[in-house]
Amino acid sequence: MKNFIKEGFKPVDSLNDPDDGHQWSLMQKLLLGLSPKEYFQQLRRNPFNWFLFMIFAVGLPVIVYRYINGLGSVMHGSFDYPWGLFLGFGLFCMVPLSASGFLLGTTVELFGQKDYKPILNLALLNGLLGYFFAVVFLLVDLGMPWRLYYPMVISWGTAAVLFLVGWHVATYLTVQVLEVSESFFEWIGWPTAKNYIHKGTIGLTVAGIILSTLHQGALGTLLTYAPGKVHPLWYSAEFMWIFFLCSSIFAGLCMVIAVSTIVKKTMSWRCSGEFLDNLDSITIGLAKGASMALVTYLVIKIVGMTHDNLWAYLTTGWGTWYLLEIGLGVVLPIILFSFAIRNKSVGLIRFTAFLTIFGLLLNRLNTVLISFNWNLYQEWPPLLETIISVTIFFLFVTVYRFILYRLPILYAWQAVPAKELVSVPVPEQADPDPVQPEHQFAKVVTPS
Repeated sequence: MKNFIKEGFKPVDSLNDPDDGHQWSLMQKLLLGLSPKEYFQQLRRNPFNWFLFMIFAVGLPVIVYRYINGLGSVMHGSFDYPWGLFLGFGLFCMVPLSASGFLLGTTVELFGQKDYKPILNLALLNGLLGYFFAVVFLLVDLGMPWRLYYPMVISWGTAAVLFLVGWHVATYLTVQVLEVSESFFEWIGWPTAKNYIHKGTIGLTVAGIILSTLHQGALGTLLTYAPGKVHPLWYSAEFMWIFFLCSSIFAGLCMVIAVSTIVKKTMSWRCSGEFLDNLDSITIGLAKGASMALVTYLVIKIVGMTHDNLWAYLTTGWGTWYLLEIGLGVVLPIILFSFAIRNKSVGLIRFTAFLTIFGLLLNRLNTVLISFNWNLYQEWPPLLETIISVTIFFLFVTVYRFILYRLPILYAWQAVPAKELVSVPVPEQADPDPVQPEHQFAKVVTPS
């Protein structure tokens, strides 16, 4: 695409073609204004597309194999280990990284911090796709996914935390679809639907806050079903919910920083000037919020360890691993964020955001996989389960990129009616021919 941009091509970013005023068709919007031949030409040029093709060529047949032969053909599920990577990564990791939607929605719509408006749509899309693909991971993990509706609608288990998490995720996913649909309706050319959704922005934002904060904490509460299985350094009956809730705050903010960094490096041609010009200041602001959440999380972890009297465990091998997680994923990011914010070093902030995401992933995998059944035996995910997890993650990346290329997430949609692009008034004295109409297309006349 960058080659076409250098040649003067401008991708679709408005309701009408600025050259002749006709309205873009759906196919032209999907192809970004390129012809089919040009579009597939740029697809072949991009080496990342070939990487995705190889991933899907291996992973998609394995997913089909899983549904034909059952869940046991690709993973080692048992009473000792009820989940693997599908939930360990797909649910417990994807959900906190998707907290950006309600965080930025609250910041902009309720607190009135309009400086973060250029990145709001990106945060909402990150939240929507993160939750959607967490559900995709869940559907792969279920033995009979076509019966997903059964415990949610027919046989209610109101005393179960999973019932709470299931309904919260389903309801919040619906809220996020409505929030992002405003950009979709703008792109598709349905202004009435867009205005209808826009009127309910405050209500959707409040619903997002309630639902997201509840189920972020409920994911931690889910582990209280297995006391004694999770290593005490990662388990606290009283504090699990707040560990998960607080960690989702800095994870969501750092995920927005990370995604915006990737977007700026790989698809700056799709970003508006407003987005690019304000991105550095927005990044510094997000880093301030993430650093405060990290400090809060560290204090709560210390309080939890003191409350449960776990200090003796720090002298063991598990304690060394725990200190490594806290050091790399919490303490070091706090130090780096503080230095970077003070010196306005945006590059260091972006590096620290990626480091913080790594720390969050390590914490969740430690909690639900690595330290699970710590006093029995270690279960490592089999090869086929790993292949499916990698494939679904890159499906997430592909859909993410597909939407960013088209919908007005990184740029402002220019919905100008065709009739406003047609003519430019010409002064009466400049037109010596009385037969010509009052208005005509503006012409450039070169004096002889």
